[in-house]
Formats: sequence, structure tokens, C-alpha cells
Amino acid sequence: MDPQPPPDSFWAAGEGKVAYERTCPDGVTTHFAGAPGAAGPTVNPAVVAQQAVDSMKLVGPRVASPRADAKYVVGIPMWLWVTPSATTFGPNTATASAGGVSVTATAKVSKIAWSMGDGKKVICEGAGTPFKNTHNGIESPDCGHTYQEPSTHEPGQKYHLSATAYWDVTWQASTGEQGQIPTTRETDVAFTVGELQAVGS
Repeated sequence: MDPQPPPDSFWAAGEGKVAYERTCPDGVTTHFAGAPGAAGPTVNPAVVAQQAVDSMKLVGPRVASPRADAKYVVGIPMWLWVTPSATTFGPNTATASAGGVSVTATAKVSKIAWSMGDGKKVICEGAGTPFKNTHNGIESPDCGHTYQEPSTHEPGQKYHLSATAYWDVTWQASTGEQGQIPTTRETDVAFTVGELQAVGS
């Protein structure tokens, strides 16, 4: 502690000792005594990096398609895409400090794994391409799926999809140390897939 507590202070270390103050990442502060010149407690940059990541408040993908309130059709290509933002797709940057160590972390989604609810999984490297009406019947150029069975046999007669974003998080500390903190976030969507009804003449 600088300056040292006065001799009559509660925190006085005692003869032949000095007082130290340690503040942890969770905000808890402790005091202890040691021999003069003893090394003070060290700060783990990886722990500070996690604080920076936590402050980003990263969440699952903001799924734009499929929509929960829409109905889809067997055999018709479904386009999958998300709406990017700093907290749902990145890039996102934050800095945290503790014990004289400053760490800057940067996060960005590298891929999204779509579990389609019918046993199939689609891996997309980007956010996907938004659908336009001029693309009816055409498969997405980068991220899509075609259902072969209606959702009538599923719980609630809907397919339950999960989109898992894989975040690449890198950090750089003021001490020169660096590292990575891979993390994932998930979003769930339920929707109906039906069949076209043919009308005979």
C-alpha cells in the first residue's frame, strides 16, 4: 500500500512488515502483510480478458429467417440469414483493467451452425444472404436448407431450430501477453413447415 497505513491503523502491518492491498476481478479487496520488498500479488491477464468479454454482452444470432410467425413449404428452398450487430455477430471490442494490467479483447463470429430440427445441420461461414421475392424457388447462394417432410409430426407441429454462433475472441494485454477465448451463443426458433395442396379439376 502506498502510502503505508499509520502505525495505529487497523491495517498496520506490524514491525518488520509492510501492508499490501489486493483487488480481485470480482471487486473484492483484501489486505495482508509481508516482508519489506516482497512481491505483490500478480494479475492474470486472461482473467482480465474475460472481464472485457463479459462487458460486451454477447448474445445469440438475431435470426431474420426463418421467422417464428411464418409458414414454410416442403420442397421449397429456405434461405437462412441473420441480422448482424455488435452483440450478435461482431466485430465487438472492449477493454478491461485490473491491478495495473489493461487488456483489449476483440470478438467476431466466424461461423453459424444451424440445427434444423429435422436431423440436418447447416454450417454457414457468414451471416447469410437476405431473401428477395425475385428469388422464388432458387436456393440461397451461401446458407440455406430444404425440408423434405412437414412439421406436423414434430412437438407442437413445428420444427425447432437452433442457430449457434461461434465467436472468435482474441485479446492483447498491456504486458505483451495475448490469447484467445473461443465462445458460443445460441438462438432458438420454432416455425411451421407444411405441404402444398393440389386442387383437382
